[in-house]
Amino acid sequence: MIIGNKEFDVKNKCYIMGILNVTPDSFSDGGKWNKMDAAMKHVEDMISDGAAIIDVGGESTRPGHTVIGDDEEIARVTPAIEAIKAEFDVPVSIDTYKGPVCEAALQAGADLVNDIWGFKHDKKVAQLTAKYGAACCLMHNRHEAVYDDFIPDFMNDMRECVAIAKEAGVADDKIILDPGVCFGKTLEHNLIITNHVDVLHELGYPVLLGTSRKSMIGLTLNLPVEERVEGTLATTVIGLMRGCAFVRVHDIKENKRIIDMSEAILAR
Repeated sequence: MIIGNKEFDVKNKCYIMGILNVTPDSFSDGGKWNKMDAAMKHVEDMISDGAAIIDVGGESTRPGHTVIGDDEEIARVTPAIEAIKAEFDVPVSIDTYKGPVCEAALQAGADLVNDIWGFKHDKKVAQLTAKYGAACCLMHNRHEAVYDDFIPDFMNDMRECVAIAKEAGVADDKIILDPGVCFGKTLEHNLIITNHVDVLHELGYPVLLGTSRKSMIGLTLNLPVEERVEGTLATTVIGLMRGCAFVRVHDIKENKRIIDMSEAILAR
C-alpha cells in the first residue's frame, strides 16, 4: 500500500500512526501541541521514536467535545500539515469528517483522510479523497450503541462505508478500515471488537486499531488517562496478533518496542 511517497507492507508489518492534536481540548493531550514550535518538536520526537504516519487533528472527538467551525479547524490543521510536509519526510493524515476541512488539508499536502464517520457524515469527503488520490481510513461509528446483533451489524456498517468510498472512486489499494473502538459502542462492545478485530479481514482491506489511552482501558483498569500506557500496549499486541497493519497511538516509543518484540517472536 502506498501512502504519500511511502510503501507499507500491510500483509506482514504493523506500523504506528502517531497522534498530533493541535487542539486545546483533546481528552488526552489537549493544549500540549497547539503551538507550532511545540507541535513540530513533538512530530520530530514521534518520528524518531518510530511513527510511520502523523495524524493531525484540529477538533477533539472525545465524548462531549465542542464542535468548532470549519474555518477554525482549517486554521488549526493546515499550518501544521504544511510545516510537517516541509520539514519531515513522513506521510500525513488529516483527522476530519468535514468536506471543507478535508479539502483544505489535502491542498496543504495531507496524504490520508482519517474519517471517524467512515464517509457517512459528509460524502463530499469521499469524493475529495478520490479526487486527490489520497488514502483513507474509514472508521466504524454510530450515534447510539444500539445493535440487534453486534458483530453482523458492525460488519454491515463497515460494508456501507466501503460502498461509499467505492462509489466515489476511491481505489481498493487506498482503503484502510478502523473498528472505531470507543465510538458508538458500550464497554462490552469495545472489548469484543478489539478481540475480534480480525473479522474486518473478510472485507479485504488493511486494518488500523485505535485504542490509545481510551475509556475502554480506563474503565477496565480503573485508571486515569495518564496511566493507560500498559493497557494500550496490551491492545497493540492483540491487534498485531489479529493482523492489524496499523495502530494509532500517543506513546510511540513504548508501542514501537512492543511491536518490534512481538513481531520478532511471531516471525519464528
